[in-house]
Amino acid sequence: MTTADTTRPATGTRRLRRPKGLTAHILLVLAVLISVFPFVWTIVMATNTTEDIYKSPPKLTFGSHLLENIRHVLNTIDFFGSMLNTILVASVTTALVLFIDSLAAFAFAKFDFPGRKVLFGTLLVFMMLPLQLAVLPQFILMSEIGWVGMLKALALPALANAFGIFWLNQYIQNGVPDELLDAARIDGAGFFRQYWNIALPMIKPALSFLAIYAFVNAWNDYVWPLIVLTDPSHVTLQVELAQLHVGHTTDYSMVMAGVVMAALPLVAVFAIFARGFIAGATEGAVQGS
Repeated sequence: MTTADTTRPATGTRRLRRPKGLTAHILLVLAVLISVFPFVWTIVMATNTTEDIYKSPPKLTFGSHLLENIRHVLNTIDFFGSMLNTILVASVTTALVLFIDSLAAFAFAKFDFPGRKVLFGTLLVFMMLPLQLAVLPQFILMSEIGWVGMLKALALPALANAFGIFWLNQYIQNGVPDELLDAARIDGAGFFRQYWNIALPMIKPALSFLAIYAFVNAWNDYVWPLIVLTDPSHVTLQVELAQLHVGHTTDYSMVMAGVVMAALPLVAVFAIFARGFIAGATEGAVQGS
C-alpha cells in the first residue's frame, strides 16, 4: 500500500512534466530556426542572381550561380590579399589580447595593491563608453608615432580589451583557488610563474571564449581600418568588401558571395575554440556533480 502511494505521485509528476519539456523543445527549435535563417538566406542569395533576389515572392531555394558570383568577387576586388591582411591582424590582436587581458585580470582578481578598486572601477567606466569616442585620439596617436597606413596601427588600440579583463577577472575569482596560489608562494613561485603554471591552465574555457570574441571583433572591424589604413595594399577584408557596393546598381548576389567567403574563416575559428570552451565547461559540470 505504501509502495503504491509513493509511486502514483511520481507517475503523475512525470505526466505533468512531459508537456512542459515538449513545449521547451519546440520553443528551442523555433529559436534555432529563427537564428539560422539569416545565414541560410545569405547562402541562398549567394547561389542565385540579383534578379532572383528581387522576385516576389523571393526565391528560397539554392541556385547554381555560386561559382559565377565568386568569380565576379575575385575579379572586382583583391579578396585574398585583403583576407591575408585581416588574418594577420586578427591573429596577432587575439594573441595579444589573450596575454595582456589574462595577465591584468589575474592581478586584479588575486592580488591586493594600492589603487586596485579605483583602477578596476575606471576600467568598467571605459567598458561602457562607445568605441567611436576613441577614434580621434587613436588617430592622433598613430600619426605621432608614424603608424598611419600600417597594419600594426590596428593591433595597438585593441591590446587592452576592457571587456576581456572584466570577463577573465570574474572567471579567475571563482575558478582559481587561493589555496593553490598560497602553496605556490610557499614553494617560491613568483607572480609570473603563478600566472603561467597555475592560472592559465585553469581558465582555458574563458580564454577560448575570449579568443572567439577578440578574433570576431578584429575580423569585423570596419570603421577604424577605413580611417587609419591609407595604403590600398594594406586594406582589410571588410573595407575591401565595401567596394562591391560602388556604382549605381549593386549586384547583391555578388555581395552575398563575398560575405559567405569572408565568413568561412570565422566558422573555422569558432569550431577550433568552441571545442575547448565546451569541453572545459562540461568538465567543470562533471566535477561539480
